[in-house]
Amino acid sequence: MSNYDENEFKEIVDAPDTSDHDRTAEHTDTQNTEETKSGKHCYICGRSESVTGPLIRIPGDICICKDCMQRTFDTMNHAGFPLGDMGFGLGAAARTDQESDDKANSGMQGISMINLSDLAGMIPGMHRTKKKKPKKEKQVQPVLDIHSIPAPHKIKETLDAYVVGQEHAKKVMSVAVYNHYKRIFSDDEAAGNPDGIEIEKSNMLMVGPTGCGKTYLVKTLARLLDVPLAITDATSLTEAGYIGDDIESVVSKLLAAADDDVDRAEHGIIFIDEIDKIAKKKNAHQRDVSGESVQQGMLKLLEGAEVEVPVGASSKNAMVPMELVNTKNILFICGGAFPEMEDIIKERLNKNSSIGFQADLKDKYDNEENLLRYVTVEDVRKFGMIPEFIGRLPILFSLDALDEDMLVRILTEPRNAIIKQYQKLLSYDEVDLEFEPEALYAIAKRAKEKEVGARALRAVIEEFMLDIMYEIPKDDNIGQVIITKDYIENHGAPKIIMRSVPQLTTTQA
Repeated sequence: MSNYDENEFKEIVDAPDTSDHDRTAEHTDTQNTEETKSGKHCYICGRSESVTGPLIRIPGDICICKDCMQRTFDTMNHAGFPLGDMGFGLGAAARTDQESDDKANSGMQGISMINLSDLAGMIPGMHRTKKKKPKKEKQVQPVLDIHSIPAPHKIKETLDAYVVGQEHAKKVMSVAVYNHYKRIFSDDEAAGNPDGIEIEKSNMLMVGPTGCGKTYLVKTLARLLDVPLAITDATSLTEAGYIGDDIESVVSKLLAAADDDVDRAEHGIIFIDEIDKIAKKKNAHQRDVSGESVQQGMLKLLEGAEVEVPVGASSKNAMVPMELVNTKNILFICGGAFPEMEDIIKERLNKNSSIGFQADLKDKYDNEENLLRYVTVEDVRKFGMIPEFIGRLPILFSLDALDEDMLVRILTEPRNAIIKQYQKLLSYDEVDLEFEPEALYAIAKRAKEKEVGARALRAVIEEFMLDIMYEIPKDDNIGQVIITKDYIENHGAPKIIMRSVPQLTTTQA
């Protein structure tokens, strides 16, 4: 019934089955093709095969280039390993992948393989290539344009919601910021500047006592405009070549705040606090590495210059990539408490006093609390700031010291006032927190005595709220706590009102 005779059928049965071999060869060719497409890399230096040439394959599916293999053997020979009679050398390193496979298949008699992972600490430059995590896609930040810049009165309204008082300072900052960003976007849109009018930068210098809200004003302003903000401390800045932060480190912090986006960083704000700490020192016999020299180094940043700053680090070195940032459109705001500035202002104002009925008394300004409002450029120069530095900060204004009325308003009026924060904390325990008006003034009076501004309010409240925050979670029946003046002055206790328990009523049958 079959078309084959017995001899032909026997030859077919006895013939070797080559289908598995063909499939294995086909799989190997496919794998080699995929490896060629994906690209193999050296285990030591990480370079691809297209750069180094054919790679040498060793057991463990490890590929090494010729240069790294030769350096490995040279290092081991110098270290005292007897590799001379093992046949390793440039000839072995020059083998291709196919030759290495053939040698491995033949058993590699007389040669013992080396575990390269054991030599990682011995051979310089040898390391495992770490797989980098895929970077998350950066969210596109909204960018201001000339039509979306808030008007000065809108900026001031937002500042009013967070900062109490300081009306003059908020008005000056609102106008300066509005003009600054108009200058930026008008230059971007006007190609070539046909009228030839260039608007200068509106860098600001604010003078005010500690705790009056200088840093908080700048933070609120940057949050409103949605621009990158970098806050740095001038006390850490030193002259180039000395221990401390370089001048360019302030720009590096701004670049980090902008997620390494140079375009966004060039439209950001840099706030340099404690600027009075880099004033010229009285003693001219010692090297002033953190005073006048730092002011001179900052001149190019304030006016506008292209500087190279490290990305992801605060200091320059060969292993950190660099970015070129132009500070022409970066708004610089400098602030400081300027201690002893009152004495300089008082001395200048008292020069007008003389003998006579209409002469000013020498003690006229002794009880003046807001003496800094009379500050001038001459006073700042006499304090120790060089004229070149002051000239690049054309807008000079002062902030008022906080009195008791302003401290009471700070406790209650801002959107994130301290009293509102504690009320929210106790609301999680279903407890209402109330303050008597006399208690608020008692808190303000104690904070005023500490002479650190609004920062003292939190310290005073933490002191008398400690026992309340500790005891309230113990009793679920507490419904309301009223802070009294006697409790603040340590003459009594707060009023605690328990929750009303509903009475059970029985129905008559």
